[in-house]
Amino acid sequence: MKSLLALMRKEHMEAIRTGKTMIIILLFVLFGVMSPAVAKLTPWVLEMLSDSMAESGFIVTNVQVDALTSWAQFFKNIPIALIAFVLIFSDIFTKEYKSGTLLLVITKGVSRYKVILAKTVLLLSIWTVGYWLCFTVTYVYNDYLWDNSIANNLFFSATMWWVFGLWVICLITLFSSLLNNNTGVSLCIGGTVLLAYLFGIIPKAKWYSPTILMDTNALLLGVEKIDAYIKTIVVTVFLCIVCVIIGIPIINKRQF
Repeated sequence: MKSLLALMRKEHMEAIRTGKTMIIILLFVLFGVMSPAVAKLTPWVLEMLSDSMAESGFIVTNVQVDALTSWAQFFKNIPIALIAFVLIFSDIFTKEYKSGTLLLVITKGVSRYKVILAKTVLLLSIWTVGYWLCFTVTYVYNDYLWDNSIANNLFFSATMWWVFGLWVICLITLFSSLLNNNTGVSLCIGGTVLLAYLFGIIPKAKWYSPTILMDTNALLLGVEKIDAYIKTIVVTVFLCIVCVIIGIPIINKRQF
């Protein structure tokens, strides 16, 4: 246990030293501010463009914005933030394959499964802190400008996206144990998410696809009930565990 805690401390210090943690925090704070800012500025921007749009035959009416408008923008921004997260951390294993530092750690008697667990915990913790910080910033601004109570099932909707992010991060762990370069890791993650999305199009199978967790509009508007997504969350958490479990024997057999 001491070696695992030491590895976790080392991984966090490395992420801080390289500036990755700070980049993620600033990125999520930026997206947290952007959601209410975009919603607030939308009527003003449309008013400024109304004359030129009228000349093209488009009539701009008064646009009413509220907390729902901002939360819709929030859930549009989070996929961009998650993609940035994947691109920044997709080399968490592969850079050590190339530099040989992972081999040095293993030759000191540290079990390989502890390495993969330490790196996974690092990714999950940074995602959790960054995501909920982004949510908190948006929530505070929305509460100041409008009324958050207009959004139904808000915290559950946010939790759904957080769980989806956990699955994507566990895919980083899985594909990093298989591949030698971060480009391949990023492409495989994107391909897997695309396959899950296509699988979710099938009516009878959609509630088994993690990508359904990205569909928060129905919950925010009160069209769908929370119970409908419980099965999807359970399946997604199960897939997270499977990704890590599969990654451990792969990394154990890997030649460095």
